[in-house]
Amino acid sequence: MQEKKAQIFLRFLVSLQPQAKDTTLFLVGDIFDLWLGAHNYFVKKFKPIISEMKKFIEGGGKIYYFEGNHDLHLTNFFEWNLRCQIYREAETFLFGQQTVRVEHGDQMDPEDKGYLFLRWLLRTSPATGLILNLPGPVVAKVGDLASQTSRNYTDNKRDTERILKVMHEHAHKMYDKKPFDVIISGHVHLRDEYHFQVHGKNVTSYNLGCWDDKAMALELSNQNWKWIELQ
Repeated sequence: MQEKKAQIFLRFLVSLQPQAKDTTLFLVGDIFDLWLGAHNYFVKKFKPIISEMKKFIEGGGKIYYFEGNHDLHLTNFFEWNLRCQIYREAETFLFGQQTVRVEHGDQMDPEDKGYLFLRWLLRTSPATGLILNLPGPVVAKVGDLASQTSRNYTDNKRDTERILKVMHEHAHKMYDKKPFDVIISGHVHLRDEYHFQVHGKNVTSYNLGCWDDKAMALELSNQNWKWIELQ
């Protein structure tokens, strides 16, 4: 996580502390540039953020963390030590009268077969064992190279029109499988708010985008959704 974004996230966590017991925080993956397993290397590197997450949870808050392609195998540390709820796949939640589907979003493009294969490979037993047992700095070095390659690949493929088409088609497909009122995703570095109707029912798709452009969070309060700019 770049220093500027880390400080923004840290200030955001601090701002949530007063209302922690009434707040559920959803993290939809790629929160850190890299976090693999429970290596002390990452715990030390992101100690201030981890401390605030722990304080938030101890204050009665809940954190639901969806693994992304930069943060994998989180259960041993985040779930067992911090009591974050970890999700590896999409999950549906009920907030009042609204059914909300939350996911990282890295499976929404069926044509990205190379990435989908890599996603599967990193979750196999041999790869998991390797990741969890290598020294933290070694994993970090490999991960940093992979992250940079991923960013370069994403930048080179930044076809806004195609990305929007993929996201919107995905929202329709997932609704057909299991209806919802709202779908929230991350992964794609493009913030988006898309409204559509199915048999007269209003449905909304939100993609949280990337903090490289502007740091934004999406808030649900009193059944109303709004974007919040973070400083």
